Amino acid sequence: MSDRIPATTDKKPATPAEPIHIHTLSVMVNNQPGVLGRICAVFSRRGFNIESLVVSQTRDPRFSRMTIGISGQPEGLHQIIMQVNKLIDVMHCTEHTDRDAVAKQLVLIKVAANPAQRTEVLQIIEHYNGKTVDLQDDSLIALIAGNTDKLDAAVRLLSKFDIVETVRTGKVVMARGLETT
Repeated sequence: MSDRIPATTDKKPATPAEPIHIHTLSVMVNNQPGVLGRICAVFSRRGFNIESLVVSQTRDPRFSRMTIGISGQPEGLHQIIMQVNKLIDVMHCTEHTDRDAVAKQLVLIKVAANPAQRTEVLQIIEHYNGKTVDLQDDSLIALIAGNTDKLDAAVRLLSKFDIVETVRTGKVVMARGLETT
């Protein structure tokens, strides 16, 4: 048995057989141990997969906000939201779309780039309003924030170089206007 750490080099994903329906939920919960496990169990029982998860304490330390990206058939979504809302430590669970909320995420991309390639890599990063957060002789790390399509496009353009790895956050979302998330 090998003690090697698995390689984290990104590979181009295979094209999915059927379209994936991604839904973004915002869940306000009591900041207590075990809440996330109970919420995850609801998704699992209904056959939804968690694609992304961001959890952070709110300005009031008694509460946390979970932004959960889930995939599954839209027919079961209403039932999941109702079941999550019934959990004891859940204040509310709401689905958000691009029409009613602003959603952003962040990606760190490590690119192997020799000095001859560096200018083109930096131009792509600049085009997407990214920042170089680490620069070495043979590589750089870029930080790019935006919506899913923007990050996908940046990664696609940088793919012509050797992408060593990417680390991507889940979505964070905030309701538009004066409505609370």
